[in-house]
Amino acid sequence: MSKSILQYHMLGLFFSIALLTGCERNSTELAFQSYHDRLASVLDVDTKPPPTTSMIPFPDVRELTLPNPDVRISLLNAYELRKCDLFHLIAERNSILGKVQDRTHQLQYELLLINGLNRCIAIFDNQSILDNNSALHTELVLLETLKQQQLPHHLWNMVVGGKEWRQQFSPVSVTFELNHFPGFVESQEAFRNIAGITTNILTKIPTSKQSIDALLYHQEQIHLFRYYGQLFYSMTRARDWLLATTALLEAQENTISCGLNRNQQKATYLRNVFFKFFAEPIQPYLAELDSQYQQLQPDLITAFSIISPPLDAFTPYHRTYIEGQLHASFRAATLKHVKFWQRTFKRCGIKLGN
Repeated sequence: MSKSILQYHMLGLFFSIALLTGCERNSTELAFQSYHDRLASVLDVDTKPPPTTSMIPFPDVRELTLPNPDVRISLLNAYELRKCDLFHLIAERNSILGKVQDRTHQLQYELLLINGLNRCIAIFDNQSILDNNSALHTELVLLETLKQQQLPHHLWNMVVGGKEWRQQFSPVSVTFELNHFPGFVESQEAFRNIAGITTNILTKIPTSKQSIDALLYHQEQIHLFRYYGQLFYSMTRARDWLLATTALLEAQENTISCGLNRNQQKATYLRNVFFKFFAEPIQPYLAELDSQYQQLQPDLITAFSIISPPLDAFTPYHRTYIEGQLHASFRAATLKHVKFWQRTFKRCGIKLGN
């Protein structure tokens, strides 16, 4: 086994162990559970079991893959394209290895081919050799038109069907650990690049070779992560914990006696729990989830707009995680929880801060 393959398997094993360990003693899950239990103890009520969290799955690849008829130029005509440095690219694609490329390599080829065809057409348009190659010129113009029309399908099929890309969006039933969000930078850079390519395809602007080459680099960078699936699960899980805990508090709100000439003991205990178990560990975590999603959402919206409107099988997932329904419900649950504390502290005359 080569060193690179061994490293790949070791990294994969490390990630699997990390996820398994996270299932056993996830710091975020423990933080929400401890917070909920301490509040129940102060309020002198029974603790509730952890909330149930369900996710909309990323649809099966067979439901999402779009057809793309194979349109190729004959090698005889391709040989004439030596004049514009396109013959070698087409010959590689027609080789045995070229026929079994993964979807990232396929997209790279299509983008490079479009650029090459545009270059060849421009050269033929400006040279007298056009008079002797009118049939080839016509074929190139037709091929460029057909290939341009197929680019959205190639990009879509890569994102929803390429192993490394697809796994990013499959839900992972493990939340991020507190203060640890692996894969954020790699995913942000990868989909920033894809969003740029998407914009180029939709506006028929040539994609730079640098952006095309970067696809394979980003595919390698993200292969150890399932970042978006974990982000979406973490937001959903946090929302469910917040709703359950807020419901616990609101059900006992009338039992919190406080104010002028009243016993403030329960309110003081609740304040201490708020600061120790929510304000310090959980609130920054919620803010980071919110921040990361807001930074990433514009590129996700752009990348998935390559097929618009969304496919029927993809619509529930797109509406919830890409368009932002989950994010909206996550923020609403956070705000509802915070508002409980704001009105309680105001009613009890408890000042925040030093």
